[in-house]
Amino acid sequence: MLSGGADGVVVIYDLENHSRKPHYTCKAVCTVGRSSRHVHKFSVETVQWYPHDTGMFISSSFDKTMKVWDTETLKPAEIFQFVENVYCHQMSPIARKHSLIAVGTKNPKVQLCDLKSGSCIQVLQGHRGEVLSVKWSPRYEYILATASTDSSVRLWDVRRASGSLFTLDQFNGDPSKSSSEAANTAHNGRVNGLCFTGDGLFLLTTGTDDRMRLWETATGKNTLVNYGKVVNESRKGLKFAVSQGCSLEFAFVPCGSSVAVYAVHSGELVTMLKGHYSNVDCCEFHPDYQELYSGGKDSNILAWIPTPRPPDIEEEQDSKKGGSQVALNPAFEDAWSSSDED
Repeated sequence: MLSGGADGVVVIYDLENHSRKPHYTCKAVCTVGRSSRHVHKFSVETVQWYPHDTGMFISSSFDKTMKVWDTETLKPAEIFQFVENVYCHQMSPIARKHSLIAVGTKNPKVQLCDLKSGSCIQVLQGHRGEVLSVKWSPRYEYILATASTDSSVRLWDVRRASGSLFTLDQFNGDPSKSSSEAANTAHNGRVNGLCFTGDGLFLLTTGTDDRMRLWETATGKNTLVNYGKVVNESRKGLKFAVSQGCSLEFAFVPCGSSVAVYAVHSGELVTMLKGHYSNVDCCEFHPDYQELYSGGKDSNILAWIPTPRPPDIEEEQDSKKGGSQVALNPAFEDAWSSSDED
């Protein structure tokens, strides 16, 4: 696992539980520490493995750089320099026909950097404020979602030169419900979080209006699922996650020193995960392990594992007949912590 800290340090952890104990500490495998001349000078905002293997990873920082690292040597193979602070970046998890990294900065223009040429080759214009989150579709390799302080979320086909495909509208185009200023806005405040569902058919957004919204990505329609008040005081991007590989999809959203767990399609607040001693900055879900990781300002990274549900009487009878079921309960428990900040 990759983690980046407010001190500019990047740490790689081994997630394997070698002790076989229910509560354990993961060991740091290697670190780009303060003593390295390649370390970021300011806070690391985003880290990502190269999607096709772990031989490379990418980090971006408030020092106005994005670095492409060789995992073996822990040295940058490429450094992209920007004029403004970098809030976020992402490579497509599925792209085979392009190697573009989308980058959001204090500048309203979304920049597309090409890993092969080592340069920024395209700019997406349309936002009027800082770009706090960028996410590629996990379904279509050329579709990109971007969120801004201008209250808008735009979806782009990066092959088109004519601007965004559409802008999400919280009122679904109903002029009777929106003022002229609120038209084509996704939230009544800064939009600082984006996350696609695993199948790419839906997009979740969060804003500083304390709302989370679920959108159909094909049409841009607001599904009007009501999550209630989703407290959001983040001045930067809010890094939340959606489960994959479960029969029900859950959203894991930092909420103060806790992580709020919502059922994506019903809006139900399922539980609050409490374990951090200070504000939670980010959440990441591991689909293979079915584990959640959260990083906080308390310098801890915690792993949360689903608790197996005890079988009911019917399931026990089925099991005796030779059938087998595995059911996971959305109650998570703290499994480990480490001393480096995510």
